[in-house]
Amino acid sequence: MSVTAAQGFEAAGVTAGLKTSGTPDVALVVNRGRSDAVAAVFTSNRSKANPVIWSQQAVADGHARAVVLNSGGANCFTGAFGFQTTHSTAEAVAEALELSAGDVVVCSTGLIGVGDQTFRDKVLAGSRAAASALTTDGGLDAATAIMTTDTHPKQAVVEGAGWSVGGMAKGAGMLAPGLATMLVVLTTDADVPSAQLDASLREATRVTFDRLDSDGCMSTNDTVVLLASGESGVVPSAEEFGRAVTALCRDLAEQLQADAEGASHDIVIEVVGAVDENDAVEVGRSIARNNLFKAAVFGNDPNWGRVLAAIGTTSAAFDPYDVDVSMNGVRVCSQGAPDRPSDEVDLTARRVHVLVDLKSGDAEATILTNDLTHDYVHENSAYSS
Repeated sequence: MSVTAAQGFEAAGVTAGLKTSGTPDVALVVNRGRSDAVAAVFTSNRSKANPVIWSQQAVADGHARAVVLNSGGANCFTGAFGFQTTHSTAEAVAEALELSAGDVVVCSTGLIGVGDQTFRDKVLAGSRAAASALTTDGGLDAATAIMTTDTHPKQAVVEGAGWSVGGMAKGAGMLAPGLATMLVVLTTDADVPSAQLDASLREATRVTFDRLDSDGCMSTNDTVVLLASGESGVVPSAEEFGRAVTALCRDLAEQLQADAEGASHDIVIEVVGAVDENDAVEVGRSIARNNLFKAAVFGNDPNWGRVLAAIGTTSAAFDPYDVDVSMNGVRVCSQGAPDRPSDEVDLTARRVHVLVDLKSGDAEATILTNDLTHDYVHENSAYSS
């Protein structure tokens, strides 16, 4: 169940002193296989962290061998010194593994604006230490090392016919589109060229990570990397490989949702009957970002009026007075009017399912979000203290 489940991969997670907790904070994943194909997607935030700027260049040729990640500092808005820190990190890993620095993807997560000489020294030392600690059993250590406000490591594996794809993720806050807010490393031993990796990864993230909208906030460091070793010797069809990557990303996205900062409810917003997929996504995201609705769910209040108010702010095609809304299987609104009594809806369980039928077409989409809690406000008000 880890990033090293696929043949040809090693990983490590070490403590470099970046976190005040003294827990592991530098991770490394290395592809030792016959192929070095890679694909990656990054944050759509215009304010990109130095590692994102570096890594976009590193994967441009479709080849990479290693991904080094640190938690405890985002290395964003740290000036030319910060970009040089990223470059030096790639060089340190490359030297230790006898690679080219251009074949090393660099990822960072943590507080924006942190990036002094002490930070650099610790990241470089941790990167070298991780290179010396690589093992095929190091997936859990690596997944642990990339955690920030996460309460537990997140890992998953999907098995194909003689091949597999596995991965790790971190993320608990700032979960919004543009990849949600996270670092994700995926690995496969299937023999897949970089162009196919890229197509499969982009489609997978489009319908999974991009539809996780916990708090409407987008990070500067989002990165999802997919490495292929080719060690299984199996060449799956594009459809088969794409399904596996999507299933893996969906598993990890749901793990991120379940660990969202301070959340007490995991909310699944399913929109059906839309004219097209874009309309369905827009409606679902509008509900997911409505703080009044999210606060109501926190209070176990099935206030469906807030759902209708939220979708009314969108440009989607629908008749507000011909919309059905169900909450946890109870249709509380039919054709824009009350249906079953709200007291029939039980929101005490962790999972909440909201079904919105726009009755305007055949398209649908699902958005994942969470409720708005006291704990979320407290955790984010004290994040940098």
